[in-house]
Amino acid sequence: MIPPQKVVSRPASRGSLAREAGDIEQAGRSSTKLLAERESSLLQAANSDAAASHSTTTVPMRATESGDDAHSPIESVSASPLSQAGQSASGSQSPSPSLKLARSSTNSEATIKSNESKSSGDATSPSFQNALAGQASQQKRPLLRPPHQHSARARPQSSQDLAGNSARSVSSPLTMQDLGSDYTRYFNPYFNGARSVSSEKLASRSVPVSGATTPMATVYPGNPFLTPNITPTASTTRINVLYDAEKNASLIDDRLAAPYEEKGVASWPLIGDEPEPDDDMHMPQPDDDIKYRATMKDHFNRENIASTLGLIIMVAGLSMVFFGLPILSALGVIDYNSIYQTPLDQMPQYSKPEPWAIVNDKKYPLLQNMRRGLIDPDTPKSVMTKKGQFGDEYELVFSDEFNDNNRTFYEGDDPFWFAPDIWYGATKDLEWYDPDAVTTWEGTLELRLDKFPNHGVNFRSGMLNSWNHLCFKGGIFEVSVSLPGPAGVPGMWPGAWTMGNLGRPGYLATTDGLWPYTYQACDVGITPNQSSYDGLSNLPGQRLSSCTCPGEDHPTPGTGRGAPEIDIIEVGATYPPHNMPIATQSYQVAPFDIWWYPNYEFTAFPDYSLSWPNGYTGGPYQQALSATTNLNRDWFDGQQYQRYSFEYVPGEGKDAYISWQVGDQQMFMLDGRAIGPNGNIQARQISEEPMSIILNLGISDSWTWIDWQNLTFPAVMRIDYVRWYQKKDEEHLVTCDPPGFETTKYIKDHIKAYTNPNLTHWDEAGFTWPKHKLNTNNCKA
Repeated sequence: MIPPQKVVSRPASRGSLAREAGDIEQAGRSSTKLLAERESSLLQAANSDAAASHSTTTVPMRATESGDDAHSPIESVSASPLSQAGQSASGSQSPSPSLKLARSSTNSEATIKSNESKSSGDATSPSFQNALAGQASQQKRPLLRPPHQHSARARPQSSQDLAGNSARSVSSPLTMQDLGSDYTRYFNPYFNGARSVSSEKLASRSVPVSGATTPMATVYPGNPFLTPNITPTASTTRINVLYDAEKNASLIDDRLAAPYEEKGVASWPLIGDEPEPDDDMHMPQPDDDIKYRATMKDHFNRENIASTLGLIIMVAGLSMVFFGLPILSALGVIDYNSIYQTPLDQMPQYSKPEPWAIVNDKKYPLLQNMRRGLIDPDTPKSVMTKKGQFGDEYELVFSDEFNDNNRTFYEGDDPFWFAPDIWYGATKDLEWYDPDAVTTWEGTLELRLDKFPNHGVNFRSGMLNSWNHLCFKGGIFEVSVSLPGPAGVPGMWPGAWTMGNLGRPGYLATTDGLWPYTYQACDVGITPNQSSYDGLSNLPGQRLSSCTCPGEDHPTPGTGRGAPEIDIIEVGATYPPHNMPIATQSYQVAPFDIWWYPNYEFTAFPDYSLSWPNGYTGGPYQQALSATTNLNRDWFDGQQYQRYSFEYVPGEGKDAYISWQVGDQQMFMLDGRAIGPNGNIQARQISEEPMSIILNLGISDSWTWIDWQNLTFPAVMRIDYVRWYQKKDEEHLVTCDPPGFETTKYIKDHIKAYTNPNLTHWDEAGFTWPKHKLNTNNCKA
């Protein structure tokens, strides 16, 4: 017998494996399908000729190796060089095992013959020599898994080209390799051949295997990065190196037969060149932007028109709900009804206000009446300056023209003024001061006295003051007033006056021990009753004297403080039958001269026919340096307005003075020497306290006899303006805290007394009188 042929393994080169892997994984149709159909007819003829030339003995296809090798999923690996050498030395002539091949086209077992000998022509064939030369240049790589032996059949001398298309059986299905590398629509990165493979190239693409080859003996690509270089020696068995089914699987396993034939060629129903519905989605063309550009007809199709109309209707509806309805309802065009279909004007509501409660129907812009300075913008430019009694230049520092109608003066309504809501018990008034009685109308401030019950009294009137809001020290205070009438009828008590800011008008606890003190000495003048038992004084003494003990409650220790009063006018009338309207202009001080009699040597009455010394010089509660001035009957009830003013310079001695005028004419004047040292008291000062302004209209039996028969109600006191001037070349002291005579902090620290008009004494507010060196032995003042 001819010794068995040594099988030499042929490691596939990277290029060939990649090309074959590409061929195996290719799927689809191209122009080579026609070539494949033509080659199929040639293969049928070649197959019949090749079958006649086979005369060898058939052997069973399955080898007698171990079950592990027979059932391994991987092709068998050739013997190692050592084992091959041993086989050569032993000279074993055992025949090569025959392999059993299952034909996928017929599904039947066939036997093939195994040649016991091989002609020298086979060993020296060019194809075989080329395979050996290629394998010798490679190193054999170890496998990661046990090999699997595939059946092989002998290859006679006359069948070298069975691997080509000419040796293919007619019933054998075409493989992916047979169809060609370009028979696909998918790109193969490992294929670098031509897109079309001719029949000659297909025929020459033979796979060196042991024995006759079939389409099933397909070379699967190995992994060049995992297969080591193994130098083959003797085996020619094909090796499927590391075939990975997941990585190398094609769309259809080409080792299986096609399900049917078409024109004598196996047909693949899942692979074709026919266009599919979604091809355009995956294969964009260069002219798509022109071909598929939207036309006017596309824009105005039925769907777009319906969508646009719907959007317009929705936007219009939302605009009507959120904009149209609120605007129409605000303009009164539409009127909402309740769920019960009852109009709003018929719904239950509060009763309509009484006509007398409606001030006016005028609407005021926001902040229109807000003052932006101390001088009213309506003040004429011609009155910005004024000459004093002795030729001094004064300039305007504050004015209020009251030209805006319907102003209100509740606490907080105005930056400079407020109208208190109190009963003025200090003078036992018959009216209640109510903020409702104070307003502005037709360019004037009106204080209205009405006769009707209010807060338990029979009259209601108004007072306006600037206490702790607006204060002055020194200057000219001028008001223009039309007095309440009828003229010459006694009973009314209209007044325009000032008082030191430490005393709040109408709050008796604050004036207790301060009104009308203006004294810096520390003697009997600060003691209760002035230490006199003859009834000269009923005052409790000066609460804030200049000699209080250290640490006592005092706003400015070492300085005598008080709340003196300077009156521009307080109006009354003479008794019948003359019934002449008169006014008093006075300065009220404490402590008192003996018998309340000042030094008239330092007073002046320029015209006794107009003004003369007042017969009333004081009482147990105040000393009044006063003048009585005749008034014109036309200056009442809004007929005419007259200017009343006083000019004063604070201090004592000859440089301090007060001068009263009616119009531009001086009525009465005194200087500081009129209240100088006298008897057991020292000089009193022309007020150095910051002074607040008070305007009021009262009625009281303590002022004068009341002629009830001839009085008429309501009575109105009208003030055209209020102006305050200060010397041009001196510092303007428009403040409630002038240097050395501060008041704001003291008021804040004793706010209870300054906000409760029902308290009549200082100690009722919970405060004690400060001690001074005359009422304690342990005081070191």
